[in-house]
Amino acid sequence: MDLGVIGQAAGMFAVTNVDDLVLLALFFARAKSAWRVVTAQYLGFTAILAIAVIGALGASLLPAQFRPWLGLIPLALGLKAAWSLWRGSDDEDEPDAAPGILAMAGVTLANGGDNIGVYVPVFAVADSLWVYVAVFLLLVGVWCLAGWFLASRQVVARALAKWGHIALPVVLIAIGLLVLFSG
Repeated sequence: MDLGVIGQAAGMFAVTNVDDLVLLALFFARAKSAWRVVTAQYLGFTAILAIAVIGALGASLLPAQFRPWLGLIPLALGLKAAWSLWRGSDDEDEPDAAPGILAMAGVTLANGGDNIGVYVPVFAVADSLWVYVAVFLLLVGVWCLAGWFLASRQVVARALAKWGHIALPVVLIAIGLLVLFSG
């Protein structure tokens, strides 16, 4: 196995997923259990990889005009959370609940729409496509640990507890708009 390819894959993952750390920290801070966030992250990122691999193997199976519409997922979730916040309709039972697993996976997928645009051409020319996939899947776990670590630090946890209910809708709306207008 070529260490250079592993290094390239790790570097590409880190550069294309820095923004995901903010989302992960927010999700971990609000989730009832960490396994839900990790499951959602793996579901969403596996979908990103599947689309990128299919796009690379099938050349242009993924139409470029489709990717921006993925932004509707985080935009809708963010608007729903903002509406609930504005109306003051937080349920007492779940005041700090993160979105469900499928919703978080959808946000991960939508947030990774731009990653697909980077991965497809790289995967199309890579001799070691499956090394990239394996490194990326391994690093999703590392990213989850980093997001959990950030959310569990006292300073970050206090800030997320105080402002997380406001930050989550803002971040989701921003991601949705960025993805929508990227195409």
